[in-house]
Amino acid sequence: METVTLTVASRAAVRERTRNAFAGKKQGAQIAFETPELLFEVMTMKRWEIIRVLTGAGPVSIREAARRIGRDVHAVHRDIHGLLNVGVLRKTAEGAIVFPFDAVHLDAVLKAAE
Repeated sequence: METVTLTVASRAAVRERTRNAFAGKKQGAQIAFETPELLFEVMTMKRWEIIRVLTGAGPVSIREAARRIGRDVHAVHRDIHGLLNVGVLRKTAEGAIVFPFDAVHLDAVLKAAE
């Protein structure tokens, strides 16, 4: 089972993971957001629903995803492109959309304001 971790990480932390990956150290699938606000701005409840519906579904068209979710195809199209832009979803060579992971792990620590 491949799990993607959505996390909040600094650019320095992302650079360190990249260096480790190039050094041959396994890093696991991770998508990092610079701030908690950005993570929650991108990962809206409607986008979580898209991920839930696409998990294990294999490649589907945007129209089929909208049908399964029961939402307007134009709104789903917008949300899917938002998820494609951050790497949560991928597009196949044929143009279908796929969630290439089996699960999502959310890893974020909220600290007191400084």
